[in-house]
Amino acid sequence: MSHPLILHPDRLFPVDADTRAIARRLYTEIRGLPIISPHGHTDPSWFAANEPFANPAELLITPDHYVFRMLFSQGLSMESLGVPRADGGPVERDPRAIWHRFAQHYHLFRGTPSRMWHDWVYAEIFGIDVRLSAETADHYFDIIDAALQTEAFRPRALFERANIEVLTTTESPTETLEHHKAIRESGWKGRVLTAFRPDPVLDPDYEGFRNNLGVLAEQTGRDTLSWAGYLDALRDRRAFFTAMGATSTDHGHPTAFTADLSKAEAEALFGRVSSGPASVADAELFRGQMLTEMAAMSVEDGLVMQLHPGSFRNHNAMVFNQFGLDKGADIPTQTDYVRALKPLLDRFGSDPRLTLIVFTLDETSYSRELAPLAGHYPALKLGPSWWFHDSPEGMRRFREQVTETAGFYNTVGFNDDTRAFLSIPARHDVARRMDCGFLAKLVVEHRIGEDEAHEVARALTYDLVKAAYRL
Repeated sequence: MSHPLILHPDRLFPVDADTRAIARRLYTEIRGLPIISPHGHTDPSWFAANEPFANPAELLITPDHYVFRMLFSQGLSMESLGVPRADGGPVERDPRAIWHRFAQHYHLFRGTPSRMWHDWVYAEIFGIDVRLSAETADHYFDIIDAALQTEAFRPRALFERANIEVLTTTESPTETLEHHKAIRESGWKGRVLTAFRPDPVLDPDYEGFRNNLGVLAEQTGRDTLSWAGYLDALRDRRAFFTAMGATSTDHGHPTAFTADLSKAEAEALFGRVSSGPASVADAELFRGQMLTEMAAMSVEDGLVMQLHPGSFRNHNAMVFNQFGLDKGADIPTQTDYVRALKPLLDRFGSDPRLTLIVFTLDETSYSRELAPLAGHYPALKLGPSWWFHDSPEGMRRFREQVTETAGFYNTVGFNDDTRAFLSIPARHDVARRMDCGFLAKLVVEHRIGEDEAHEVARALTYDLVKAAYRL
């Protein structure tokens, strides 16, 4: 028996009738604002080539680690979901078979944000009105597969339909950015930017770190085995990214640790990490020093700096060895900010030329560390609830614990941080609804006026992110 798929117009709004009515009024004013997506991992080649997406599984299942981490946790193999193996070994190639496995296990996503995002995509993008299940799997596959063959479902058309004003992808510092160049030269008006993600040449523990230094040398003509040449090469690549439209950098370090060594100490440290395997202490010290060096370069060139620490990457050694990076085995860790960021903030925390947007996967740090820091240092802003916490509950906790000390205007709105292109409008809709619900509660409690709530709702949806990322 199939069940209807219904997106209730008041979903995620507060239960209390008066509060819900205010949330509804706030949401009506901001629901149609353009999407600013300043940080994510969609593939720029989609928009450069504008080729049709291959099939429903390739679009909605195989690239989405939110999806296959849940299915893997319940015993489904990565191969059965079509996830490519690092060794090129056999995996399921039949997209309909992959889709059937997903549909048969869709109940596993009950109560999760993935369920909300997928249901939104099915109803709003594809017009499906029955719930996904084993019984309706073929119905879904046929509708989505047929739609993907039409002009209206090509990447650029979907970008425009979603009312995306700016979309930022994330690239390694050695990328040539040929897809971004193709987009710019195509005449298409869609604004797709890049962000400079230098981890492969800043982190001695990154796979291929020393080889990456060699590539950096070839690209820039600098001696990247000397401290001065290495820093100049990084400046060169930042300038190239800026010329290609970048407004931000992004740093995915294991911790928020920063350091501020003397030139001689930094040069000696670089000599050690660039010439052979780095010790655990040296690798962490070098990452910390390079965050401060990146802040110094941001003061020079104006790139907004993002820090995404606190993830134990690739925790499952078997999955990492067989399938590689970003396969759902990254786990949040406890993270210190007060002591960790002090060396960087001692130098640049009061400098209005720097914008450092800090994210966390450690929610215990919101009210204890991050909100007080952002509520004081002019350079510091708080990124939204991220990754494991980009859920209604996570967004509510973020606002409750951060606003009392940092206010709204030391935060930067919402970003979706996704590889799943069609989930972008779904995720932004959740954030807009949750913010309207939070603001409505403040109005009902007579802590702000409804006129102020309307101003804040717009700021959280559009104004703050556009200003913070200099877009």
